[in-house]
Amino acid sequence: MDKRQSSYILWLGFLFGFGGLHRIYNGKITTGLIWLMTWGLFGFGQFFDLFLIPSMVEENALPTKDRPQLGRNEKYGSANVELVEPNKENLMVRLVKAAHAQGGKISVTQGVLATGVGFKQVESVLMEMAKTGYVSIDNDPKTGIVVYSLYEYS
Repeated sequence: MDKRQSSYILWLGFLFGFGGLHRIYNGKITTGLIWLMTWGLFGFGQFFDLFLIPSMVEENALPTKDRPQLGRNEKYGSANVELVEPNKENLMVRLVKAAHAQGGKISVTQGVLATGVGFKQVESVLMEMAKTGYVSIDNDPKTGIVVYSLYEYS
């Protein structure tokens, strides 16, 4: 008997007051316990799980290291989920494009918003760009915020 068949048999536990056993079996412990305490979300969650069991089984079959995590490219079930952590060159290009769209100046916060990458990584790339002579570092005269300026716009 394969895991999908086992999951469907455990799904039938709902008929005896044990909703959520299929979720616990497939590694979804928290929601499985919620289903168990609420009679499968009053039957609605249990019903919808009939259609979700195949994807639950596929996800649970993936080794932990292959499950989707932030900052990695992953093949997730039958769909591709792009969770790409940009390399330094790609991040530089994205920061230059964001600065270009803002008149040649960008702050770390604007860089984070434009790229979706963390503050430390954006700041280190901008500092590296400053060290290599691609940008200059200034302070905004009104706010005092550190601003990185592209030389082409100076």
